[in-house]
Amino acid sequence: MTPARVFALIDCNSFYCSCERICQPELKRRPVVVLSNNDGCIIARSTEAKALGIGMGAAYYKVRDEMRRQGVVARSSNYPLYADISNRVMRVMAEMLPGIEVYWIDEAWGDMTGVSDPTGLGHSIRERLAREIGMPVGVGISTTKTLAKLANWAAKKWKGTGGVLDLTNPVRQEKLLRLAPVSEVWGVGHRSAAKLSTLNIVTAWDLAQFDIGTLRKTFGVTMERTVRELRGVSCIGFNEGPPPKEAICSSKMFGVRQTELPPIREALAVYVSRAAEKLRVQNSLCSTIQVGLQTQLAQLDGPRYANTVTLALPAPTDDTREILALAQRGLSQIDRPGYPLSKCSILLMDLSQRGEMTPDLFAPKPRPGSEQLMKVVDQINQKECRGAVRIGRVLAKPAWAMRREMLSQRYTTRWDEVIGVRG
Repeated sequence: MTPARVFALIDCNSFYCSCERICQPELKRRPVVVLSNNDGCIIARSTEAKALGIGMGAAYYKVRDEMRRQGVVARSSNYPLYADISNRVMRVMAEMLPGIEVYWIDEAWGDMTGVSDPTGLGHSIRERLAREIGMPVGVGISTTKTLAKLANWAAKKWKGTGGVLDLTNPVRQEKLLRLAPVSEVWGVGHRSAAKLSTLNIVTAWDLAQFDIGTLRKTFGVTMERTVRELRGVSCIGFNEGPPPKEAICSSKMFGVRQTELPPIREALAVYVSRAAEKLRVQNSLCSTIQVGLQTQLAQLDGPRYANTVTLALPAPTDDTREILALAQRGLSQIDRPGYPLSKCSILLMDLSQRGEMTPDLFAPKPRPGSEQLMKVVDQINQKECRGAVRIGRVLAKPAWAMRREMLSQRYTTRWDEVIGVRG
């Protein structure tokens, strides 16, 4: 008899803040927040920061003085560090579980089907991640993904669980469903929760017991699936990996507004390089690109401008050089001198997997050795650090780069920023 499927959700606690603490022990037990691009707003908070009432998404300039009085430490977003630590966490999970599905940078589904002691394995995962990486996690286990997600929430909320909660037992499922607010159910947002409250649905248990037909008519099939999952019927399967993206975008706000074309060309080269890397990771080819430019549109009293141009490549490709050459031509078409531009973007569209399209006999032939060259470039950048090999026009420290005044070192991805110990 085939054993029932058992899902585990392993979720890192305050991931960005925990990454900062791993390499900076002095931050432990201190309130920490991480800021968005250009140090704009708060995108991550430690437990201590949450306890002080610091809101998610708060504009940093508005709360900066109060945070300093409260002793809160702010850090600029350090994405290379976070991505590397995430990869380390996922590798450990993959070694300890029969299969994993990476859900986000800080969480993954684990397959615990047939495991004799799921709780014990959950504690082993927590202990190893804490010992080898320094990352605290919560583990929720159940017979459906929605119940496992709810178990993970409870594992983090109540210390008595030890960070691991096995919710495969129907009696324990009912107990938690009666305690959990409906807003904590995976797939139920705050707006849906407010609408559900008008039907006297306040807890996860209320939702699980409500008439499915009425919910489907009011909220659609997604809510119906959620209810069935809460009742123990698995409707969301387990995948070894996410499906390929249908489009890939790379875009960031400039640290300083730009009025001249050369620095914007440099920024576009960086964004194209990053987008092309993502394209090759999922083994896709791009047929169409869209280049965008804009000023700060929220500023009503200054000159405003926004435009995009869509261009077709001669043939599907993942070669950074081919994509960049076309993107730069597109940029020249939409550039307007004198405007204080705050952002440019590249969107790769009409993606296809290698080998699934018949080559066009009349299309230009790809550059000799293109696929091998891109593979070598990616291998070097992965081994050394991102940008070790880059397009010649890109400077190591460009003037247009994001403003990150509180950036910590990239301790795990750059040799010149590794932690040093003096004798």
